[in-house]
Amino acid sequence: MSLKIRLSRAGSKKRPYYHIVIADARNPRDGRFIENVGAWNPLLPRDGDRVKLVEDRIRHWLGHGALPTDRVARFLDAAGISKREARN
Repeated sequence: MSLKIRLSRAGSKKRPYYHIVIADARNPRDGRFIENVGAWNPLLPRDGDRVKLVEDRIRHWLGHGALPTDRVARFLDAAGISKREARN
């Protein structure tokens, strides 16, 4: 089973809010997930509390082989949890 750390959309139309979840890669974006490990509210200002992460659980899942998506990898890099590879 390949695990992903990815975003799951919540909120209403034109008011997005995302949960950062651990999910099986085969499940749909907003489908079943294993654990909720954070949140991202893109409508808040950049200098505020846009991203909330549960660092110890994210480290646990990274140790068990979960791979973050590109957007989540940016959040983890900014928080100092893991390094993101530069993309071309």
